[in-house]
Amino acid sequence: MAAISLRKVEKTYAPGTRAAVKVIHGVDAEIGDGEFIVIVGPSGCGKSTLLRMVAGLEEITAGEIAIGGRVVNRLEPSERDIAMVFQNYALYPHMSVFDNMAYGLKIAKVPAEQIRARVAKAAQILELSALLERKPRQLSGGQRQRVAMGRAIVRQPAVFLFDEPLSNLDAKLRAQTRLEIQKLHGELGITSLFVTHDQVEAMTLAQRMIVMNAGRMEQFGTPDEVYRQPATTFVAGFIGSPPMNLLRGRAEGASFVAGTQALPLPAPAPRAGELILGLRPEHAQWGAGAWELRVEVVESLGAERLVYCRLGGDLFIVRIDGTLPAPRPGERVPLGADAQRLHWFDPATGHRVG
Repeated sequence: MAAISLRKVEKTYAPGTRAAVKVIHGVDAEIGDGEFIVIVGPSGCGKSTLLRMVAGLEEITAGEIAIGGRVVNRLEPSERDIAMVFQNYALYPHMSVFDNMAYGLKIAKVPAEQIRARVAKAAQILELSALLERKPRQLSGGQRQRVAMGRAIVRQPAVFLFDEPLSNLDAKLRAQTRLEIQKLHGELGITSLFVTHDQVEAMTLAQRMIVMNAGRMEQFGTPDEVYRQPATTFVAGFIGSPPMNLLRGRAEGASFVAGTQALPLPAPAPRAGELILGLRPEHAQWGAGAWELRVEVVESLGAERLVYCRLGGDLFIVRIDGTLPAPRPGERVPLGADAQRLHWFDPATGHRVG
């Protein structure tokens, strides 16, 4: 196992030319030995590029990457003591499960007895022991992904790198495989970087998470920290489903003016003037309070309902218990908010205030 250090890491395509495009902007992160870190963000944010730089599949334009205290900027992928699991499994279709898992060890000229022992142990961990003679075409998608993970395990690397490994699985298999990955990390304790665009995967798998946006690290913290104290409006709007409600307006004493509506505040804002007020849909106090909402659409999800409303001219979503009566479109409903649940952001920078 090994710690990973990212020190002002940058990536620019075609540097020094008129066509230069900077895609990673000075990422700094210290990842502890044995940590499971998720890199999450929307498509095109640079998360896979950052992972490929750690793997050695992309050159670093500036900064340093260290694995286990050793700077690896100029080392080939094979010299970095890493194992990577890809989205598309990358299994050899003509080989059995055993041979797919053992192939890298055979190329490395590991003794046959050690190969059998390592494959048997990995197969036992991943519940593949009964499938070792099958070909990939005889496996389900979830089983194929477990074979790909087994191939990485047998190498006994210092670091695991996962590049959206669950994207090709259906919802049920994704949930099942997430549990298997959590169990795997609990047993092996190997430092892991996991890239995904799915915030559910990020929140359930990560010990800490890096939230990326346009090549920049917006926040690095535990899932609880990121959810409860988002550092920017981007994080607030990306983490959480539905996302946090964000209202632009002006704080004036004990009220917040959003559009044409003045909203009484349970406590004064951290400062006067232009601000963005944030409130998560699940934290709104439905049917009680001094704010007034106009209902537009109601979505019933069984155990809960999502109520889409207008507040001060802006769309505002409230999550309510599914046992409550469904409001009617056009109905006006009072709403309240606890001061501890309100979030404040600077409209110019998008950064958290207070």
